[in-house]
Amino acid sequence: MADKRDYYEVLGVAKDASEPEIKKAYKKLAVQLHPDKNPDDPTAEERFKEASEAFEVLKDGQKRQVYDRFGHAGLQSGGFNPGFRSVEDIFGSFGDIFGDIFGGGFGGGRQRRDGPMRGADLRVATQLSLKDAAFGAQKEVKLQFPAPCESCKGSGAENGAFDTCTTCKGQGQVGIQRGMFLVSTTCPTCRGQGRSAKVACPKCRGSGDVDIERTVKVNIPAGIDDGQSLRLSQQGQPGRMGGPPGNLFVTVQVEPDERFHRDGSDLVHELRVPFTKCCLGGDVEVPTIDDQPAKLKIAPGTQAGSVLTLEGHGVTRLDGRGRGDLHCQIQIQVPTELSAKAKQLLVDLQGSLGEK
Repeated sequence: MADKRDYYEVLGVAKDASEPEIKKAYKKLAVQLHPDKNPDDPTAEERFKEASEAFEVLKDGQKRQVYDRFGHAGLQSGGFNPGFRSVEDIFGSFGDIFGDIFGGGFGGGRQRRDGPMRGADLRVATQLSLKDAAFGAQKEVKLQFPAPCESCKGSGAENGAFDTCTTCKGQGQVGIQRGMFLVSTTCPTCRGQGRSAKVACPKCRGSGDVDIERTVKVNIPAGIDDGQSLRLSQQGQPGRMGGPPGNLFVTVQVEPDERFHRDGSDLVHELRVPFTKCCLGGDVEVPTIDDQPAKLKIAPGTQAGSVLTLEGHGVTRLDGRGRGDLHCQIQIQVPTELSAKAKQLLVDLQGSLGEK
């Protein structure tokens, strides 16, 4: 990670650049560095990937915030792992942008509906305990999604035999009159394929898809917080006709913990302490997220609402720089039942303190 350039430097924008400014800068670089425009420059593809990685991070508010605070190391420890394996993966992820620049489509050109198509991204949620979020864990998530039928290779036609669509004459598009304008839209008969199966595939009934189930192992980084998402590259829905798979986004939902309230990398615990201990002082045991009780010293005369801190007993920081703290808010524990002797002792104490 030490040899990676600063993302703002890569795109040539200031650190307070707006999202439109970042997008504009990336578009300009994409035109300059597109591999098809630089066939004699072996470095163009790597610089194209570098610019795309920078754009991937800076266009995303959450990733950008982590990067601004902790740099490249923070992204890695946060489980974001930015970057692309191939140019095709870039085209698949930023298809809307390349459509604006080059006229749409896979690889920067017009995408044929019967050509390579990137698989759809998938999103799933996983439940975590506060302890798992604090120290990291490995979880399994079950996915169910449509995938190209192996029998017909996703075409929907038995033996790959097709007829030209009679509605669009093989164009995949039809024109619809909208007042003074003729609007081009996807053919409703062939769904943009420009053709129809002579005989529908019996396995997928002509749809080209079959439902499959898959289990994916997800490494949850220590310090992740509720609502944050992890991106697993190319773990989404399979592509069609040789296109790359989509990505899998796993959103973390952290279950409440009755012992602690989380505040960033710190934890807050309401510590109930007997009033005699608050008066006289002494040691008390405090629960921790490690499940190993820690000792906390109570000074004589400690008041209700006081906050005492155990350093390093909080949540692991996402950037890997140690752990937060555990803040104990003192709640005085008053007994609900007293013996006659205890009552008399309290009355004597009240008198000696001059209380009425």
